[in-house]
Amino acid sequence: MLIAPRDSMFPAPFVSSVMRVEPAWIDYNGHLNMAYYNVLFDRAVDEVFELLGCGVDYVKTRKHSCYTAEVHVRYLRELRAGDEVKVTWQLIDYDAKRMHYFEQLLHAGEGWLSATSENMSLHVDMEAGKTVPFPADVAERLAAMHAAHVKLLRPEAVGRRIAMPQGLPGAPRKASP
Repeated sequence: MLIAPRDSMFPAPFVSSVMRVEPAWIDYNGHLNMAYYNVLFDRAVDEVFELLGCGVDYVKTRKHSCYTAEVHVRYLRELRAGDEVKVTWQLIDYDAKRMHYFEQLLHAGEGWLSATSENMSLHVDMEAGKTVPFPADVAERLAAMHAAHVKLLRPEAVGRRIAMPQGLPGAPRKASP
């Protein structure tokens, strides 16, 4: 019989270890290159997946993993070399095979928001090459984390889409039928 994890195992939201923006990640505009925002978000995901029981050892021993299916990143404020950052991670929803989560990249010292990342991950049997349900132990941890995270306010940016602003001067108009 599996023992359900305690809610206290799952801080709401999860807050990553403090990370530092590396000088090699700075682009020709003098700030963090867009690709490395994803590196920082991904490092936080690795910490959460370890907590959920689906981290590196899980991949090696069970031959299952979580694959990213979709991501929406918003770049809100520039980061520079040496800036210390942390990521908050909130489980928005989940089902038998998927996790929907939202991350916020924050300047660790000053607390301002640099970027957000909304993600959908799929649980995959790597040998079969297809999505499969989470095993009972991981599903129980997801349920416990969700119970802790559902009490949080839903971030306003969840579910946003990319679209051109309407009604701005000089903006192209929709074609008439």
